[in-house]
Amino acid sequence: MVKKILILFISFYILTLFQSSFLVHFHFLGIVPNLLLISVILINLFESQSSNSGLFSAAISGFFSDVFSENFLGFHVLIFLSISFFIKYFFKKHVQLF
Repeated sequence: MVKKILILFISFYILTLFQSSFLVHFHFLGIVPNLLLISVILINLFESQSSNSGLFSAAISGFFSDVFSENFLGFHVLIFLSISFFIKYFFKKHVQLF
């Protein structure tokens, strides 16, 4: 589990650097793609229901997004964790896998 968290930490750090330094130059109608949010959603959609790595990924990516943004610390963590909890809740209540 520690190895998985360390891999998430390093990969989200690299994604944050890529997003904040390179992707800001490639915007479409003033919109820059948020790679951290996309990766949190994809991790939560494709992991098993009993795994908690989606919540860890939401917390880590929210922290990095807060560090590199202008908002107060904890804003993106709260948003990413709420999205992660919503996806977990929706899958638990409404999606039944074999």
